[in-house]
Amino acid sequence: METYSDAQLANLAQQLAQILLKQQRQLTVAESCTGGWVAKCCTDLAGSSAWFERGFVTYSNQAKQDLLSVSAATLEQYGAVSLATAIEMAEGAIRNSAATISVAITGIAGPAGGTPSKPVGTVCFAFAFEGQKTQSIQHDLSGDREMIRRQSVAIALQGIIKNARDTKHSMG
Repeated sequence: METYSDAQLANLAQQLAQILLKQQRQLTVAESCTGGWVAKCCTDLAGSSAWFERGFVTYSNQAKQDLLSVSAATLEQYGAVSLATAIEMAEGAIRNSAATISVAITGIAGPAGGTPSKPVGTVCFAFAFEGQKTQSIQHDLSGDREMIRRQSVAIALQGIIKNARDTKHSMG
């Protein structure tokens, strides 16, 4: 797996900014294992208030329920690290903000916390766009905690860029 530098993450955030500014869209992020890193990359850019609406750092299950309306049943049935939870996080972030686009990230960055069915490096992502079906994907990342988190931030930024480009004609 590729290790992403701060400069590469900043470049992705800059690409995202250009797309969202052009499309006049607002982004919100719902982060668990990345602990606000996606929001940091976005808000490192001057003028980001024109396209970045807010970020939710929901590390605990209770925070996911309180701030993003993730259902207790979903957490009980699928766990915090699941596509179902990521989807509810992304959709909850849209509902609880003025944004029209969101990304959610939930995973196991390690070094502990993994299980045989969900080893360290399991990270789930969801991308929500107001009025469209939420997209989700799971990645099995490798490396230490820092590498897994950096990869997760890059995947989140790349996913928002791709989805914003793909939906540009049907929204706006």
